[in-house]
Amino acid sequence: MHEIEPFYNWRHLYTAEEDELSPFYGREYSEFEYTNTVYNYYIHPQWDDFGAPNLYMKILFADYQFNYAIIELIGEWNDAVENNIMTVKRDIVDHLIAQGIYKYVLVGENVLNFYSSDDCYYEEWWEDIRDEGGWIVLLNLPEQTRQEFERARLEHYVHLFDEPKWRTFLPQHLFNLVDNWVMRRLE
Repeated sequence: MHEIEPFYNWRHLYTAEEDELSPFYGREYSEFEYTNTVYNYYIHPQWDDFGAPNLYMKILFADYQFNYAIIELIGEWNDAVENNIMTVKRDIVDHLIAQGIYKYVLVGENVLNFYSSDDCYYEEWWEDIRDEGGWIVLLNLPEQTRQEFERARLEHYVHLFDEPKWRTFLPQHLFNLVDNWVMRRLE
């Protein structure tokens, strides 16, 4: 797992640690010191720890003019024991909403497991962004994780979408693809 890096081809366009509006502004990273783990396996030091055990993220791109963020996740999303959605909502999303971000693409292809609890924080997140035309999309969940997410019946708040070639897009093009898909789905 230590070789799985956050997607880096957009770093010339955006880095969260240099974005004064980002919750990760000012962070410094090491390429050599591996400290964070998922299931006792070290992960690449470029992933951001935000207080959720076994779940890490990287804000790949945030566009405050078009009100969206693309965030990549790695690890275990555990709402049942760790209430990860509360941590994501309180420590990351609330900060981004305050900066005008209402549309979220969460790249979930490295989310190994999902354990659900209730839907309160998903509902709160959705209520915080719906009046602005906002949405939440989970992109490319592995099949077993997708099945667990579907069993939790969170599709009222979070859309599941697959685009295996997302890395070939520029951020604005990926956003446009997802935004158009969500708009067609909601019609």
